[in-house]
Amino acid sequence: MLQRIYATAWADKKDLKAYLDMLEEAAKRDHRKLGKEMDLFHFEPEYAPGAVFWHDKGYKIYRKLIEYMRNRQENNGYIEISTPRVMDRVLWEISGHWDKYGAHNYSGQTEDKKWFCIKPMNCPGGLLVYKQGIKSYRDLPLRVAEFGKVNRYEASGALMGLMRVREFTQDDAHIFCTPEQMEEECITTLKLILDIYKDFGFEDVKIYLSTRPDSIYRIGSDEIWDLCENALANALTSHGYKYEINPGEGAFYGPKLEFILKDAIGREWQCGTIQVDMNLPERFDISYIGEDGEKHRPVMLHRALFGSIERFLGILIENHAGKLPLWLSPLQVMVAPIISEFDDYAKEVVQTLKKAGLSAEADLRNEKINYKVREHSLAKIPVIAVVGAKERDNKTVTVRRLGSEKQEVISLDEFVKALKAEATMPHLGE
Repeated sequence: MLQRIYATAWADKKDLKAYLDMLEEAAKRDHRKLGKEMDLFHFEPEYAPGAVFWHDKGYKIYRKLIEYMRNRQENNGYIEISTPRVMDRVLWEISGHWDKYGAHNYSGQTEDKKWFCIKPMNCPGGLLVYKQGIKSYRDLPLRVAEFGKVNRYEASGALMGLMRVREFTQDDAHIFCTPEQMEEECITTLKLILDIYKDFGFEDVKIYLSTRPDSIYRIGSDEIWDLCENALANALTSHGYKYEINPGEGAFYGPKLEFILKDAIGREWQCGTIQVDMNLPERFDISYIGEDGEKHRPVMLHRALFGSIERFLGILIENHAGKLPLWLSPLQVMVAPIISEFDDYAKEVVQTLKKAGLSAEADLRNEKINYKVREHSLAKIPVIAVVGAKERDNKTVTVRRLGSEKQEVISLDEFVKALKAEATMPHLGE
């Protein structure tokens, strides 16, 4: 019987030690472990393998990510739609997805003998929305966003927490533009993606240009592929962006840019993509009326920035070791009275924080203050405000930040003002 062995090899002990240290640190940052400690989510492998059961705190982070992205998109000229999760299988036969990925789709036949599937991607729905009404060149570019929940079958052995799931939400968008607008739209989207990653602390981002796969794995003519690949390459080089070629790794309908983030311990994660597509507009027969009064075929850009909400959240948890930025934390402040005599002041502090738009709770349990501080530190609550007689009498709070042993006494008004500024979404505070 053969035994499969996995191994790594290193040039010297220093490199080996660095690798082992990284593995040890990665184990501490495992989002599945932290997700349990922070009460964010859980999984039910027996009943819903590869699907997330969001708890209140985890779902608050999930919603904040969507709120952040929705705000960025609205400020960058996007409209937002929502399309059905269950649609006729014929849509994916038209798009070509069924031939390529049919085995990974969840589908079934109804009593009227029609085949439906739970959507594995959002593209056909976006194309059907575009087809409603006549579009003019004056309407383009049309940037259409959708936070679409999709399902794809992944082998059980491949599932891994939030990083690899069967049900997830894409921060998807499809940009319909003229061929002349294609390169500029690629650059506009590229700049937006890199700016968003900076807001989350990712400054080191690699860009890959994934080119056409073998002819048996793609649709469309070589002329269309040449045009799309050149548009992406020109967009990058003309604006001074460094990139590497990833040969043969494009989508079956078009080439794409892939964005690779490096986290705090040096691991790389593939997140956002920009894909140029001149094939699906042809297959779904969409058009716009040009200046000449004739019908023309638009270019379709597929774009995701987080990639999926679930996976990006998993990356964020591990990158920050659970110590999320204040604006993203589901519970921002825990107010802990030293003894029950000061419960009323603790409640007053909480109400003041809530009126300022901050998320706060009071721990009024009959427990020692050191126990409360330890417990809330383990739950990764970023700010703990301790109150006692001096704090009540002077209208102050004693503040302890997550990860610091230092304590600071500050007036309640200054405390609220400082936290309110810190809890503002990064792009809104600029």
